[in-house]
Amino acid sequence: MTLTQLEYIVAVDTYRNFVLAAEKCFVTQPTLSMQIQKLEEMLKVKIFDRSKQPVVPTELGVQIISQARVVLFESLKIQELVNNQNKEIKGELKVGVIPTVAPYLLPKVIISLLQKYPGLRLLMWEYTTEEIVARLKTGELECGILATPLADSSIEEVALYYENFVAYVGEKSDLYGVKQVESSDFEREHIWVLNEGHCMRNQVLNICRGLKQDDQPLTYHTGSMETLMRMVDINGGATLLPELALTHLPSDQLNKIRRFKSPEPAREISVVTHKNFIKKRMLSALKQEILLFIPKKMQERSAKSVISV
Repeated sequence: MTLTQLEYIVAVDTYRNFVLAAEKCFVTQPTLSMQIQKLEEMLKVKIFDRSKQPVVPTELGVQIISQARVVLFESLKIQELVNNQNKEIKGELKVGVIPTVAPYLLPKVIISLLQKYPGLRLLMWEYTTEEIVARLKTGELECGILATPLADSSIEEVALYYENFVAYVGEKSDLYGVKQVESSDFEREHIWVLNEGHCMRNQVLNICRGLKQDDQPLTYHTGSMETLMRMVDINGGATLLPELALTHLPSDQLNKIRRFKSPEPAREISVVTHKNFIKKRMLSALKQEILLFIPKKMQERSAKSVISV
């Protein structure tokens, strides 16, 4: 029995497809299948039921794969012990980031982090909160940057900053002529919101409590904040933006920003990991680099006005 064989059965369990699992393990499908077959022959059991599509583990296979994940996790601790002893930050870190954070935070952070730690290799994906949490639990991701709290006992959260929500209003909107807005103002506006699955969509609907999506004459499905602003620019209405997005807006768009009356609604952004996460030095480096680019006022706020995801 080898660690490689254990990696292969975990990959097949994760992707439920031998071809895709082989691609993710950077081997050919025959090679992966042969190694899994050898493991099954050695154990004298069937780990997977190949008659079903997608492929599923057998009842005993579920237990074997669960133990394989434990063994692989423990094996990673050896290299991490060496890195900690040498005070090195190197190796691979797989990170998931929600789309309403990624474009405003990552570009500067990634460049700076890799310049400081040339031995670090970042693999990053944009996913929704639900997708990030699911991939943390299967090991496809090692950490995530998203809105919290999650209320998941298997996930550990470290708050990074708190950012307010602001309104982005069209020039023909009734709100364009006011200095500050409040939740009740949006009952008479067409509000452009993100697709279902984005936690910020739920937060916006919670802020605009009188808003009923079914009453809107047009529902446009998108996962892009830039698209929502463009819809406001051309078609009117309003949308809500995270405060960090303002650092990227030109002056003509900043003129369309309206702050909320106090208390301003906000969201908590955290770095999250599975409770078994071990690459503590990498995580600390990532956290510190992010905070270098976050305004101090966002770091000093509390969670009092955080809108539930």
